[in-house]
Amino acid sequence: MCLSIPAKILTVEGNMARASVGGAVVNTSLHLVDDVKPGDYVLIHTGFALQKISEEEALETIAMIEEMEKETGDPE
Repeated sequence: MCLSIPAKILTVEGNMARASVGGAVVNTSLHLVDDVKPGDYVLIHTGFALQKISEEEALETIAMIEEMEKETGDPE
């Protein structure tokens, strides 16, 4: 099973991007997706953007993750 998380693309330089994931900024490879630009949302797994997703889908997923964290008592 593969777990990917939504991230907002901040900058793009060639086939690499800086993306915001839960408040952290990470480097991610864009080799597996096309036409990604700042402001887009992607699903990231092990440093690779797997696919673009809509802002609506990304925000819904982020909200579900935050709700699960509250329910489990995770301090983050």
